[in-house]
Amino acid sequence: MAHELISADSHVNPPPTMWAEYLPAQWRDRAPVIEKTDDGEVQVFEGRRSPILGINAMAGKKSEDFSWNLRRLDDQRAGGFDPDARLADMDLDHISAEVLYGGGPLPSGDPDFRQASVFAYNDWLADFCARAPNRLLGMAYIPCETPDVAVAEVVRCAAKGLRGCVIPRFPGESDEWSDDAWDPFWRALLDVGWPGGIHVGGTGRKAAFPDLDPVGFISGLMMSKFALAEACSKIVLSGVLERYPELRIVSVEGQLGWLPFANYYLDHVWEKHRHWTGSELPNPPSFYFARQVFATFMEDPVGLRERHAIGVDNIMWSSDYPHSETTWPNSKKLTDEWMDDIPETERRKILFENAANLYHL
Repeated sequence: MAHELISADSHVNPPPTMWAEYLPAQWRDRAPVIEKTDDGEVQVFEGRRSPILGINAMAGKKSEDFSWNLRRLDDQRAGGFDPDARLADMDLDHISAEVLYGGGPLPSGDPDFRQASVFAYNDWLADFCARAPNRLLGMAYIPCETPDVAVAEVVRCAAKGLRGCVIPRFPGESDEWSDDAWDPFWRALLDVGWPGGIHVGGTGRKAAFPDLDPVGFISGLMMSKFALAEACSKIVLSGVLERYPELRIVSVEGQLGWLPFANYYLDHVWEKHRHWTGSELPNPPSFYFARQVFATFMEDPVGLRERHAIGVDNIMWSSDYPHSETTWPNSKKLTDEWMDDIPETERRKILFENAANLYHL
């Protein structure tokens, strides 16, 4: 079977039962547990009883069958947590490799426990990816409350075989990546050859529970994409990419359509306001986007139409498996249709070469 695609943004869904195995011994009695009820299974964690989240495991279902919750863990597609099942689903979808996000940490109000759950999740992910390390490319979660802890976890997870990291839109207490205190973190990413992925929904703050009505949920999905424009723009304007020209940042699951406007408008307002604001960038913002910022998309005809305004070398397709927007199991058919009029050299870059180069495949 031909494997013609690399997904630059796919997901794992570790089962709640894994925490009791991977958390350090002193925390295991606080791990989530699953209780069976007449209405289905529920997760119990820190006094809260929650149904099994289902919207992140809709692969293979029709949209009219989507639901926010599931009755049982077994209703999830096994590829979200079983590496052998995952590889089988990848083969079915003509996927040679996937970059894996999602699944941690635990949403605890105890910062020490939450940090311990970050380490536990990364250990679980490393074991998951070890089944096929050149096909399953894990992105570590990095606790970014302080630079020293962040640097230590980058080094630890790189040694375990993970291939990059998830960084929050806002770090620590300062909320600004431009703080010089974070320079050791950027140097650590360069030392291990990792890109940093800023994923939709990642804030670095306690996330609000999403609206589940048709207005709030759908508009929230749209606005989550635009939030990545703010995050990437701040990193560019801060001078981080000027100081570290080899650093690579990925806008993950944010789609592409906002990028041509961002490249134009940031240059426009930078030219007008860089003098009185004291901007020290020697080049316009679009220079750094083109050189160092990558973006993933699932289905974005507007972004593909404007691909030259973004930079074909910066665009990476993704399947978003097993989430609700996934193209699985029809990724090959769909990408063939979307890219029928795109030159073969550009198609290859977007569908696998750019990701292969970024993740050293």
